[in-house]
Amino acid sequence: MYDVFIADELPHALTKTSVYSIALKITPGAEHMRLLLVEDDLKIAFFITNGLKEAGFAVDHAQDGEDGLHMALHEPYDAAIIDCMLPKLDGLTLISRLRRQRVNTPVIILSARRSVEDRIKGLESGGDDYLTKPFAFSELLARVYALIRRATGAKETTRLEVGDLSLDLIKKEVMRGGKRIELQPREISLLEYLMRNAGRVVSKTMIMEHVWNYDFVPMTNVVESRICILREKIDKDFDPKLIHTIRGAGYVLKDHS
Repeated sequence: MYDVFIADELPHALTKTSVYSIALKITPGAEHMRLLLVEDDLKIAFFITNGLKEAGFAVDHAQDGEDGLHMALHEPYDAAIIDCMLPKLDGLTLISRLRRQRVNTPVIILSARRSVEDRIKGLESGGDDYLTKPFAFSELLARVYALIRRATGAKETTRLEVGDLSLDLIKKEVMRGGKRIELQPREISLLEYLMRNAGRVVSKTMIMEHVWNYDFVPMTNVVESRICILREKIDKDFDPKLIHTIRGAGYVLKDHS
């Protein structure tokens, strides 16, 4: 996988599958988290935004420092990724103003400046981490997770459990009642999303956004067909049934035992 961002040459092989596989290995419930990206280079912003969305985050993008400051002051974010060199208001000034306003959102600074002095300036401005360009998307994603874990005190999740159903996020192994169940990669992604939202109804649109990375619902029954396959594999030979259809609303995975 080629996932290094370069200032004037961006990866063409940064696929949804490769990004999602990274996300599965690190995985702390990103679907509930919202990030702010402040980056004026639209090509870099496009790839970062797509990668983060594929990992399950909601992402807002600002193209200049003034818009980024306004958004960071008026919206709650779990973390922000801010480029150093921005039009209208540079990244370090933006961060300094946030800290003066007592906004403590964790911040990763992106910069082409690699010297120790520049790193120190970035951290002294109020940044929590400093990542130099070019960088691998996998490293950025890992740093985002680490920053959020430190800020929230959360521990890294590697295993999900609902009743007697378990999903090992590292080995990609699904077990129910002590029996191993073979699933395809997309089925594992779907199951993970349902398990992370156990007890909560998720709509078809939400599933398309987080599992297939669509921000609209195409004219297809792909969700229904995959849910049907998943039921066949994890519910057919077991009780209680875990996957439930909520008519007119979506699906929910819950244990009634």
